[in-house]
Amino acid sequence: MREDGLDLNNEMDKEHMKTLTSCLNSLLAAGFETQFKALKHGLKSLTTEKIYLPEEVKITNFYRFEGDSDPSDNSILYAIETTSGEKGTLTDAYGAYSDAHVAKFIKEVEDIGKREHKKMD
Repeated sequence: MREDGLDLNNEMDKEHMKTLTSCLNSLLAAGFETQFKALKHGLKSLTTEKIYLPEEVKITNFYRFEGDSDPSDNSILYAIETTSGEKGTLTDAYGAYSDAHVAKFIKEVEDIGKREHKKMD
């Protein structure tokens, strides 16, 4: 079990993580309730209106989604925890359609984790 409440060794969790919507729903159920927006000067919580600096957030995981035929359907979802305990998500397109503010902010975050999931014997 991961710290974000998901167990990707569980086949049901793997199935639920195949689409952006199902992944967002799973993260919401795991307590990632806030939506964040990247601005020129930081990451804004759309719940509390607080602005976080890169050193005040940890990206606990991220998920990439690719559209079947349209490159504009490519997106990335970040699961974020803040130093104040707020947990939420940030979504962006990736590639040519990405938001420059998101790319700049993510590049400045030092604590980015992608959880590797080993098969249990």
